[in-house]
Amino acid sequence: MGGEDHRHAQTLPADVPHPGAGSIARFTLTGFKAMPIHDQSPAHPLATALALSLGAAIALGLSRFSYGLLLPPMRADLGWSYLLAGAMNTFNALGYFLGALATPALMRRLGVWRLLIIGCVLASVFMLMSGLVSDTAALFLQRVCAGVASAFIFIAGGVLAARLGSMHSQRAGFYIGLYYGGTGFGIALSALLVPAALATAQEHGAAHAWQWPWLALGCACLLATAVIALPARAIGEAPRSKDAGRRFAWRDFAPSLAGYFMFGVGYIGYMTFVIALLKQQGMGPARITVFYTLLGLAVVASSRIWARMLDRYKGGESLAILNGVLGTVTILPALTSFAPVVFLSGLVFGAVFLSVVASTTALVRHNLPQQSWTAGITAYTTLFALGQIVGPIVVGWIADGPAGLERGLIASAIALFIGAALAARQKALVPGA
Repeated sequence: MGGEDHRHAQTLPADVPHPGAGSIARFTLTGFKAMPIHDQSPAHPLATALALSLGAAIALGLSRFSYGLLLPPMRADLGWSYLLAGAMNTFNALGYFLGALATPALMRRLGVWRLLIIGCVLASVFMLMSGLVSDTAALFLQRVCAGVASAFIFIAGGVLAARLGSMHSQRAGFYIGLYYGGTGFGIALSALLVPAALATAQEHGAAHAWQWPWLALGCACLLATAVIALPARAIGEAPRSKDAGRRFAWRDFAPSLAGYFMFGVGYIGYMTFVIALLKQQGMGPARITVFYTLLGLAVVASSRIWARMLDRYKGGESLAILNGVLGTVTILPALTSFAPVVFLSGLVFGAVFLSVVASTTALVRHNLPQQSWTAGITAYTTLFALGQIVGPIVVGWIADGPAGLERGLIASAIALFIGAALAARQKALVPGA
């Protein structure tokens, strides 16, 4: 596969560096050991993709989605309303938005690999710090900072995943999906770590038992960072290209950008409040742990499930299909507390929602030259972040009303259906695609 795939690989100019290690050692950076520039695949691309996927595990699985498990004990201890509890993820999304805006300039200055590792270290530190404070304002600040770091990780890792996919065009959808599916590793680990750390803290009579899980999650982030560093570096920076090619233009991608914004609004409501809803419906801690673990494992499996579709469709078809499926399963826990249906909702949700993210990276890869990927991925990430700012506030506000959390999830599902309709209008830009 290697020889054929290298002939299809595109190149990247100086302003979109991709760090790594390889056979051609032309060094251009200072500080961290600089990345050689090359167009040769890592020796073990699957292992490299798996290691890189831990970046998504840190950025989303551990840093963001673990909060869904921590929301009930934090809300009970700190006396929060659902609106205030949802605002925690809104502030995290605000940080993510700010980080996304800053990422292109930082990437040009620091390089992709260095920005990835800096983001991983910072996210780990902010997770640890969340376990050392109990003041609401301080916690909000920590969530903003963690969101900024997560954006650095997610965008830099996405660019590296797309580059790895360009070296192996026949498996590009799989490698891109595997990167985003790595979020599932973080979700599954959170499902195991949070209840265990919470129970241990309660046994020791901790004043704020929810702080111990934050500390455990921060340590897990540091360990994942150590695993990521060298394999991610092996992807390498692409050779410089003088061919500007097609530039990213917002108007060309307007339907899918709007659809992705609605995805951000809709999916985050489920991930923020579904555990609180299950507790409210009477589901026990053991079943909730199984539910969240299965959801996380389904995220990992999604990289294989949807890979062919991501390679096949060049327009907004994948984004539309996945948004539609997601809307359908999001509404299920709002309609019934029957355990098999609830577990089906979690499994399908996990198998779909990060593939929505992968579909936008695939869309960028199909329709733009490699030197425009950073601009494209950043644009989608920015709209995604804006949607996530709106989503938890709206769902939390609705949940505080008489209709409760069920009505909030219905609102999330409606947003996802609107996103599907918008994305379906996105056409491929490349002739013949």
